[in-house]
Amino acid sequence: MDLLPHLRRARDHIDRNYRNPLDLDELARVAGVSKFHLVRCFEASYGETPIRYLTRRRIERAQDLLRSANLTVTEVCMMVGFASLGSFSSRFSQLVGESPTAYRDRWAARGGPHVPGCFLFMRGTMDPAGTAGGPRAGETDGAI
Repeated sequence: MDLLPHLRRARDHIDRNYRNPLDLDELARVAGVSKFHLVRCFEASYGETPIRYLTRRRIERAQDLLRSANLTVTEVCMMVGFASLGSFSSRFSQLVGESPTAYRDRWAARGGPHVPGCFLFMRGTMDPAGTAGGPRAGETDGAI
């Protein structure tokens, strides 16, 4: 069986859904193979595990947002799918070599144009409930 199309489906699923919580069970279901086989074959084909690929994609998207959007690090963290600011900052620093704040400040010092955060919220690119500590989809805030 040629696994490359199955692995591409899993990788494409990660690329399209990196903002959402993803796990190996879901990726294996998308690929149509066991999660253990997926990890072995994905790493052999792409040089990294599916979860490392997911993390790298999230960090790459965070870099884009930190360079071009007028958003806080916390907003960027939540937009790209991290649930914890601490884990986001740690992984960002490991992969990029500097903290998200230092990265954003370095690019801001260059004076490039920034997309206002409110525009991203209006366009539906960002979910304000997910960044402002409000209820997320499917949750209630206690209001009747």
